[in-house]
Amino acid sequence: MSFTGPRSVSLVEEAVAPLLPGTVRVRTLYSGISAGTEMTAYRGSNVYLTKHWDVASRLFTAGGASFDYPVTGWGYSEVGCVVEIAPDLEETPGLRPGDVVYGIWGHRSEAVLPAASLCGRQLPTGVDPVAGVFARVGAIALNAVLAADLHLGETVAVFGQGVIGLLATRLAALSGARVVAVDTIAPRLELAGRLGASLTLDAADEETTVAERIRRTAAEGADVTIELSGSYRALHEAVRSTAPGGRVVAAGFYQGDGAGLHLGEEFHHNRIQIIASQIGGVPTGLAGRWTTERLHQVFMGLVADGSIDVAPLISHLVPCDDVVEAYRLLDEHPAETLQMVLDFRPVPSQDEEAAS
Repeated sequence: MSFTGPRSVSLVEEAVAPLLPGTVRVRTLYSGISAGTEMTAYRGSNVYLTKHWDVASRLFTAGGASFDYPVTGWGYSEVGCVVEIAPDLEETPGLRPGDVVYGIWGHRSEAVLPAASLCGRQLPTGVDPVAGVFARVGAIALNAVLAADLHLGETVAVFGQGVIGLLATRLAALSGARVVAVDTIAPRLELAGRLGASLTLDAADEETTVAERIRRTAAEGADVTIELSGSYRALHEAVRSTAPGGRVVAAGFYQGDGAGLHLGEEFHHNRIQIIASQIGGVPTGLAGRWTTERLHQVFMGLVADGSIDVAPLISHLVPCDDVVEAYRLLDEHPAETLQMVLDFRPVPSQDEEAAS
């Protein structure tokens, strides 16, 4: 799959990659489309398209871009079946043909990957393979909840009830917090209530602000808020909703200038902490014990033991050939979509269907 320009996507042919020592060939079953980060590349708003990310200095610099169109193989939520392993792996413990694994190899029908990158990422026994597309987004949600440093009995407001926000709502509820879910889409708020939110608030209600409504049930405001919509206006309202001295976890991928974020108001006067959460690392206080790999494994363990049911989050399961329509729906009709999943499984022939 390739982005050939803003809002232009197509399927492209790639040469079959050779199986090198230490690698395995994985045939994709499903691939989840990210409605956040991935859509910024689709729409052309991603900062990597206009600035260069210097890995050494960890600064974005003007005068160049980190990548340009066409962008091939985008995607970070894949699950597939190991179909071949390199000869040097045959006598060592590890992956074997038939293993179902989750990982990151982009929206492509197959990939050759280092076996080490997939060790420990076998799908737990009994878990539907499509659940594997939630491993990465689940890790992102868990990272944000850990950054929130929740305590039993505290109130947390989760802004944005997309896929990651809904997972954060469930994880926060499992942590013992009282969860207030905030969004503008009614079906998502209804689902948030089923996942454990004690209170759901429609941010589109213009009679009173979200902050005012939160203070009706938590006098000083939420102990902590988690902002996952990627909207600066939502980040500002998250700040307004937080108790003096409280914490805001900013986990959305914010684009462009911060229009709607007014730091001279409640942020300044209520001494609010804003903490960034990004899957490239774990919260500072947890470094050494937690890793991004542990985030994935813990989340998938919660799926395996039934603590988290990801099935209600899948709004569309579409053949990979329908990728153009899949992106159009996500872009133009976000209220009608949650997790969009591309189905890479081969279409059964008429003979196979008759036999079944």
